[in-house]
Amino acid sequence: MFKGSIVAIVTPFANGAVDQEKLRELVEFQITNGTDAIVPCGTTGESSTLDYDEHMDVVKIVIEQVNKRVPVIAGTGSNSTAEAIELSRKAKEAGADGVLLVTPYYNKPTQEGLVRHYTAIADAVAIPQILYNVPGRTGVNMLPDTVARLAPHKNIVAIKEATGSLQQASEILALCGDQIDVLSGDDFITFPMMACGAKGVISVLANIMPKAVADLTDAFFAGDLETARRLHLNTLKISNAMFIESNPIPVKTALGLMGKCSDEVRLPLCPMSEGNKAKLAAIMKEYQLI
Repeated sequence: MFKGSIVAIVTPFANGAVDQEKLRELVEFQITNGTDAIVPCGTTGESSTLDYDEHMDVVKIVIEQVNKRVPVIAGTGSNSTAEAIELSRKAKEAGADGVLLVTPYYNKPTQEGLVRHYTAIADAVAIPQILYNVPGRTGVNMLPDTVARLAPHKNIVAIKEATGSLQQASEILALCGDQIDVLSGDDFITFPMMACGAKGVISVLANIMPKAVADLTDAFFAGDLETARRLHLNTLKISNAMFIESNPIPVKTALGLMGKCSDEVRLPLCPMSEGNKAKLAAIMKEYQLI
């Protein structure tokens, strides 16, 4: 259902508030450069420090600006099942095409708890839902057997797999077949994951290099594996640079250097260290981004 280059878009701030004008400009930058879908209020969108009203405002602004040109997949996950249901309902009412649901963080649910959490949301809200497994940030790893238990639900259509493990992604693909789509959650393994059967990527890198990420996925699905492989290898250095500090600090710093929006982040995130900023700028110059 959702395929190709899907950007996990940043939430730009100005003096502590959401910069709505810059957000609209970033949406246009993505669509102009071939991005296939947009995810507002994911990890990269700093959802954890947006209050409820801001969260829904960002979702609504993106939906309005996109104006049905590409799908909008709203981040609506929470470590409270009830809150995830409420956010998902509101996103559906606002016109989202799907929702992205991170595994509950801090609670450390069991695998059975994960099944019950996601089943409750899928039963409550009739909208296409993407599971999101990122144990490095949540403290819980949703195992392939658990994904296989959830995959038959009609409202669960995909998983963003961000363990960085080709083995785990491959096990999900082997267990679930065509019951659920797999999307890479890590830019640095998008190409090998697609070679295993993934349908694309929910990308951080696409915030600053949307055309390159879109070209990579487009080439792969057109059968031009040589071009896709070349783009994968060519973007590896800048992909890795997006994680020299906690995401989204590097990508926001990069957007700031490009003049696309402020590099402002919210506490407990803080501005990038000067040493890392110099390293990032040097890499960006290699890619002719600045």
